[in-house]
Amino acid sequence: MDTYLPLIGLYGPRYLYGTWLTIQLVTISALLGLVLAIPVALCRISDNPFIKGPATAYSLFFRGTPLLVQIFLIYFGLGQFPFIRHSFLWPFLREAYVCALLTFVLNTAAYSGEIVRGGILAVPRGEVEAARACGMSLFTTYRKVILPRAWSIILPAYSNEVIILLKGTSLASTITLMDLMGAAQYAASQTYMPIQMFAAAGVIYYLLTLVITNVFKLLERRYNRYIRLAR
Repeated sequence: MDTYLPLIGLYGPRYLYGTWLTIQLVTISALLGLVLAIPVALCRISDNPFIKGPATAYSLFFRGTPLLVQIFLIYFGLGQFPFIRHSFLWPFLREAYVCALLTFVLNTAAYSGEIVRGGILAVPRGEVEAARACGMSLFTTYRKVILPRAWSIILPAYSNEVIILLKGTSLASTITLMDLMGAAQYAASQTYMPIQMFAAAGVIYYLLTLVITNVFKLLERRYNRYIRLAR
């Protein structure tokens, strides 16, 4: 144990910073991805091919290609276009943090869009018909009935997507970000103790997964409480 105490003092701050960066990437990507997933899901269930087609192509691309490829395309690829390098976006898009965040948002939105779409289609038709019979417009029906009901349905599946997103953020280290995996890689390269350093990162990822799981358990208890009351 005494052998590892100096290592904790030396590399502990890097792990803490990397953990905080990982939490940032997961939280912001999950929130923005969910916001983007709703219009993607609505476009996917549209009967208009000009609306459904682009949404389907977007979803298939980001679900059908590796996340690592997407990160490289955005981080290394966008700079090859002169109109991007000379636009107001370039000061942001040349930053690894922004590119990683953009990739994670687009990626999780594609998966979450399918989850939301499934939730919308799973809403009992009787509830929708009742809302329409009460005089609600289609927009109001979606806002007050369909989307809230779909949210309660998709919570278990969406919790899995957030956990997958957490593990996917480890690829941010490939574009120089010192997230949790980046901190573990640096510590392993300096100490020549890869098992210990990566095991420490694995424990932290596991603890973060437990936190996400418990948060969604609380959300399920809150939004699906009517199921318990009906029993």
